[in-house]
Amino acid sequence: MSEKALTLKESGVRWLWLALFIFLADIAIKFLVLEYIEFGWQNRIEITPFFNLLYVRNYGAAFSFLSDQAGWQRWLFTGIAFAVTAMLTYWMSKLPAKEKWNNIAYAMIIGGAVGNVFDRVVHGFVVDYLDFFVGNYHWPAFNLADSTICIGAAMIILDGFISKDKAKA
Repeated sequence: MSEKALTLKESGVRWLWLALFIFLADIAIKFLVLEYIEFGWQNRIEITPFFNLLYVRNYGAAFSFLSDQAGWQRWLFTGIAFAVTAMLTYWMSKLPAKEKWNNIAYAMIIGGAVGNVFDRVVHGFVVDYLDFFVGNYHWPAFNLADSTICIGAAMIILDGFISKDKAKA
């Protein structure tokens, strides 16, 4: 016995509006950063005693992973982002729209991944602008796209624990 296929309206694909919103917000903020903040740590704008806005370039992945390589990593991370986006969109198409938690998590990852891919393709690097620190320790600079990817991934992990707890009960 086969399951009835979900229509676009019934499937989690309806939640792609959130991915589009994240993408557009990320690109808009990065545009403002490129327009109004000079490149480099020395040009930071102090917001609070633990937070700065700045403009730095990330040629690698999260936390500048592989940023010191010759440039091949740009296309590797772009390919990975396209593959993950395709996989998550497929999963959303199989998931009912009413399953908000996972659809929101997937949309957050997609929106962030596409935002960073846009930077890699257009600029050759990802624009990072959020700088949190304690004393002399600075968390690696990041952006809205990175934040939504991490939050979406955390939601998926949390859902795995919650689902296991529900199954035991």
